[in-house]
Amino acid sequence: MGSDLAFDALADPVRREILAVLAERDECSAGELSAAISRVGRTAVSSHLRVLHTAGLITERRSGRFRMYAVDATGPAQDVIRLLQDLFQGSLDAAKASLESRPPSDTAGSRAM
Repeated sequence: MGSDLAFDALADPVRREILAVLAERDECSAGELSAAISRVGRTAVSSHLRVLHTAGLITERRSGRFRMYAVDATGPAQDVIRLLQDLFQGSLDAAKASLESRPPSDTAGSRAM
């Protein structure tokens, strides 16, 4: 169930942008994220942060009057990363096997014509 929420959360481009900023900076407040993401306002960033937190993709900690957010590389995020790695690795393995099963092309002979 956790990975389903994570994939639902990742479907939104603003949320992916928030995750990219957090991955680059390690930890940010909502205000810092809002300043870094200009296509939506602060209220929308806060709503997206709630979705990401509920999906288990980010952590939240209080620091004085601020809430600091960071990517949570455990839990559902691990499931998403593992699934994507498996998909891409499977595609790479299939492409490699396809190339290896083809007979070598006669590039020298085709140039002589």
